[in-house]
Amino acid sequence: MVHKGDFLLTNSMSFGRPYILNVDGCIHDGWLVISPIGEAYMSDFLYYLLSSSFAFEQFTNVASGGVVTNLNSDKVADTKFPLPPLAEQKRIVVEIERWFALIDQIEQSQSDLQDTIRQTKSKILDFAIHGKLVPQDPNDEPAIELLKRINPNFTPCDNGHYPQLPDGWVVVPMQMLCSLTDGEKLDGKEMPNLDVKYLRGERDFKTQTNGRYVAANSLLILVDGENSGEVFRTPIEGYQGSTFKQLHINENMLAEYILHVINLHRKALRENKVGSAIPHLDKKLFKAIEVPVPPYDEQVRIVTVINSMHSKLDAIMENL
Repeated sequence: MVHKGDFLLTNSMSFGRPYILNVDGCIHDGWLVISPIGEAYMSDFLYYLLSSSFAFEQFTNVASGGVVTNLNSDKVADTKFPLPPLAEQKRIVVEIERWFALIDQIEQSQSDLQDTIRQTKSKILDFAIHGKLVPQDPNDEPAIELLKRINPNFTPCDNGHYPQLPDGWVVVPMQMLCSLTDGEKLDGKEMPNLDVKYLRGERDFKTQTNGRYVAANSLLILVDGENSGEVFRTPIEGYQGSTFKQLHINENMLAEYILHVINLHRKALRENKVGSAIPHLDKKLFKAIEVPVPPYDEQVRIVTVINSMHSKLDAIMENL
């Protein structure tokens, strides 16, 4: 039986970790009770002392065991620790907690800055597809000419939610610019399985001898799971993972521009999945995404500026 305020120390597996109880209860043999602390140590000071790398090194030197490393009570009792005067213990605790409070503020500031960076990147994309990121060039070929090469019968519709777009821009549904397909079936050739874990860099690829063929440098869009709408570019040829569709972007469009548009709509795609047991990408919603299409040369300028700004923001994020 242990009581609120008792001082515990783990003695098995993750040994040497101190805890001060907030409740009454019972413990098993994976714990040691340090009592009575009496007048030698303040509880808070002892907690910080036993949480230190100094204490961990002391316990590591005396711990024993094969599969499971343990500390027994005799070894803990024989371990030597510094004992400052109580008044100094109090001063040390005050100083530790002052620094911990400052560290907490820094970590919160880091978290706030990370949120700000994510919001900034999203705002950059929003500016980009509203024609507010780069200057317009009146010499650019209007987007309608580009779209007529995609569909000779194309006639522009009302801009809908984009009444303030620059001259030369046109709004069209995503389905006019790209399509979702499965790769051609292939049997008898051993190749990598391009699943989501491999494409995220979480593990090496596994091989299989049949599946839907995907060429290197192809685009795969995740259509099953919580992160439906995430797009990957294949580094090598292989077989399409079961949770993907191949994303084909019309050659008259700059693929990177379309990928930025998809990225801007990722939140909506994640929050509006269909299906219960396994959520799926709402393909109808995806195809209906309104894409503001600028002239091709402006797409190039937009992507260049987006990538430059995002690269700088990523550098800040990595150094937080």
